[in-house]
Amino acid sequence: MEKEIRVEKRLVGVTFTTEGEAEILLWAPQAKHVAVKVYGHSAALPLKSEQFGYWCCKTNQIHPGDLYEFVLDGETKRSDPASLCQPQGVHGPSQAVDLCSFEWNDQSWPNLPLEDYLIYELHTGTFTPDGTFESLEEKLDYLKALGVNAIEIMPVAQFPDSRNWGYDGVFPYAVQNSYGGASKLQHLVDTCHAKGIAVVLDVVYNHFGPEGNYFKDFGPYFTGKYCTPWGEAINFDDAWCDGVRRYFIENALMWFRDFHIDALRLDAVHAIKDFSPTHILKEIRRHVDQLMEVTGRRHYLIVESDLNDPRYINPLSEHGYGMDAQWMDEFHHALRVAVGEERTGYYADFTGIKHLAKSYQDAYVYDGQFSEERHRFFGQKAENNPGQQFIVFSQNHDQIGNRKLGERSSQLYSFDTLKLMAGAVMVSPYLPMLFMGEEWAESNPFLYFVSHTDPELAEAVRQGRREEFSFFDETNEVPDPMAHLVFEQSKLQWDLLEQEPHQTMFRYYQALIALRKEQPALRHLNRKNLTVSEQEGQQTLVLHRWHEDQHVLCLMNFAQEPQQISLPTLGQSWRKLFNSADSQWKGPVDPSEPSLNGVETSKAPEAASDGSTLTIEPESIVIYTQSHE
Repeated sequence: MEKEIRVEKRLVGVTFTTEGEAEILLWAPQAKHVAVKVYGHSAALPLKSEQFGYWCCKTNQIHPGDLYEFVLDGETKRSDPASLCQPQGVHGPSQAVDLCSFEWNDQSWPNLPLEDYLIYELHTGTFTPDGTFESLEEKLDYLKALGVNAIEIMPVAQFPDSRNWGYDGVFPYAVQNSYGGASKLQHLVDTCHAKGIAVVLDVVYNHFGPEGNYFKDFGPYFTGKYCTPWGEAINFDDAWCDGVRRYFIENALMWFRDFHIDALRLDAVHAIKDFSPTHILKEIRRHVDQLMEVTGRRHYLIVESDLNDPRYINPLSEHGYGMDAQWMDEFHHALRVAVGEERTGYYADFTGIKHLAKSYQDAYVYDGQFSEERHRFFGQKAENNPGQQFIVFSQNHDQIGNRKLGERSSQLYSFDTLKLMAGAVMVSPYLPMLFMGEEWAESNPFLYFVSHTDPELAEAVRQGRREEFSFFDETNEVPDPMAHLVFEQSKLQWDLLEQEPHQTMFRYYQALIALRKEQPALRHLNRKNLTVSEQEGQQTLVLHRWHEDQHVLCLMNFAQEPQQISLPTLGQSWRKLFNSADSQWKGPVDPSEPSLNGVETSKAPEAASDGSTLTIEPESIVIYTQSHE
């Protein structure tokens, strides 16, 4: 068994040849005997021992749809670690699936340039009442009408029972059965591509979930060299690590090759412990590059990292790990403090307006300064990384669901503040991301929920959640993560779209997204063509962006009172494009009223002279472009 990984087809687990013969490959380096037991057959089939701890077999006795499990050393029966389907849950047998049997219709799909991505993060189980891929598919026309062109699906790897965020998956190759399984996910991706929507899939390579986790029975998937929040780290650099590394490389290739996923978002890569000469992320990058050469398709790798280390997103040619983009939590933290979030926890390091301005300019807020929260100098500068390498947002699943009561921004801030936050994200020189429902100011929370079948584990999760918030007020009890009601409360209320003010918020997001697409200075993500100035005492910020001969000024007032903002002297006259305080967005300003050019007014005028002073409404954003008249 060669160490080199063939990118053309998946090799681990059970696969099928074009003639219908099953090929089985299992990594179990410490086993002395391995067999596969196919349900409906009386005798188990022995596997042949190969190099580097692999066991293999070719047989015509297993077919798509058959249930099977491995027998280790004649005693221990376990599901396939690379199972593609777990119809009876994480403790049941695996089911053979032929991923090549799906008939794709997306041959002409090119994937979008990363810089054009407008991302919409969603959780399959709570996005629709049914919580399935099929019902999600029915909402794609809605997403097109909103204006987004990429959906990011939270993890779908098989987890216990039917309720989970997805980060407790224990079968990284198996698509959650309650969502619809592999074929329904393939159909969803195919349909997305037909509608011009890219698909980003969230995957977890830093840990496995606790229930149904039998990896230690197969081999050293973990190492005691490092401690993580989930216990022993996944073994990426200790003895026998090559089999573990291959397991995850093959997984990434499978999503791209066999499911036509456009981008993977790798969860919390700062928790991946790897001091190998070639970091696992770099090795994944190299194999994905080989796959793209073979298929001609374009695929992106996006990471969540809180290290402020551009090495992760620097290209391989510059000794980086080659990731295409990363989430930018610091932009979120600065924005939330700017609108009034209390400076506690991880918000303690952020000053609001000043740090928001820095994030617009430099991406990382901390790029070498001393962090009071971390008690050390933190971060490095990301001066040469283009804007499309950073994804920004005003909320996401973590920032909502990790609150005690799972409150969305709509439950914490005023309607005007919600509009201002949306505007602040959309005018950034980075990739914007929405979290499902924010576009209509969904009022339901997004709570933390699980459905473990092990009573002791379920109680441990409850207790852990209570301890996490033990230092907060005791006014409200911590919602029970195991309660079915908690899951139901986290579902979107689609009927709100027909009601006010939700309908206005939806139209507002539509208009903002359209504006970003239409204006070259907003659409092109050149971080060099940008200046930003803030008045911390007034809580105002001016973002100036340009592309070729178009200039855009974004005036933001985070204060609860009107504030004066002086336009920069750029030799331009300015024409208003957008005002979040207009009455059509339920603001106090009627855009039909006349105004005097360049004269201070109670609202932003339709036209303004270079260097003039304007009065901007509380908690609002006004966008101007240079006039060609």
